[in-house]
Amino acid sequence: MEDLKKLLKTPNIVGVPYGLQLRGSPFVDLSVQKKWEIPKKIIIKAAVTGALFSKTENPNHPCTPEEIKAAIAESIEAGASSVHIHVRDKSGLPTDDIKLYHEMINPLKEKYGEDLLIDGCALFGATFEEVMRPVTEGLFEVCPVNTTAVYIGDTLFSMPPQTMRAAVKIMQSLKCKPQIAVYTAGDITNAKRYLIDTGILEKPYYWIIVPNLPGCFPMPDPLAMAEGLSFLVRRIIEIDAASVIMVCASGRAANYLSTLAMLMGLHVRVGMEDTIYRHPHEDELLKSNREAVESAIRIAAELGREVATAHDYRKIVGIG
Repeated sequence: MEDLKKLLKTPNIVGVPYGLQLRGSPFVDLSVQKKWEIPKKIIIKAAVTGALFSKTENPNHPCTPEEIKAAIAESIEAGASSVHIHVRDKSGLPTDDIKLYHEMINPLKEKYGEDLLIDGCALFGATFEEVMRPVTEGLFEVCPVNTTAVYIGDTLFSMPPQTMRAAVKIMQSLKCKPQIAVYTAGDITNAKRYLIDTGILEKPYYWIIVPNLPGCFPMPDPLAMAEGLSFLVRRIIEIDAASVIMVCASGRAANYLSTLAMLMGLHVRVGMEDTIYRHPHEDELLKSNREAVESAIRIAAELGREVATAHDYRKIVGIG
């Protein structure tokens, strides 16, 4: 108690009254801080099945044509801006069956018309012409281009530069927007070398960051996720600050990564193509694509962002 009494009698050595001294207004005017440049509209794309996961990893995964159709429908009904489509045969294996693509996509176009934007990958086929058929037959309005050579899991995934260039030229001639897929940092410089510096790729440049799958840009914990996404985004905007950037909720990063992307003013792709988990710190499995889409929409709303329509999407990426 004696020490406390001494402290309370601490002498005033600066010659002004004790305590916090206020000069002028006692309140802070936050209007001097400029509003952040965060786009109001956010594209939330649903990737419903992909080619990586099966019911072995997640029993809820849509694999048969009927299950994929149902997953697409529930994603649209949940409010997704667009859907990213792969097809699988009746055994659940990925396929390049163009007839199956038409059976999946044509009814959607008849039902929703211009109110639905459909995209997908041109990956499979014995010849380049066969690979590009989903694009040349008008099934997709957006299609990824892979400027990469990377192991995803135990599979080498690569596209030669001459194929990248030819694919982009065909897509753009048919008003299908190329979306540059970024699995790891080198893919950004590959896109610059082969597609941008050559003058082939038309603005606005549209990128999709696909990190954190095994073999891709690692994000083993929250700090690595934040550092990694910031690093990749900075490398892209160094090339062109007006780039449109989408982020996949890949692997364990799941909705934490898509939430960070929303905070950074980016667009997101969610769904069961990109992850089997609801959260990165738990083993709870996603039950449906609807669950992933509705979660993303709720988070976006809490952050003051509004889900883009298909018409908004086309304007954002320069095809509408």
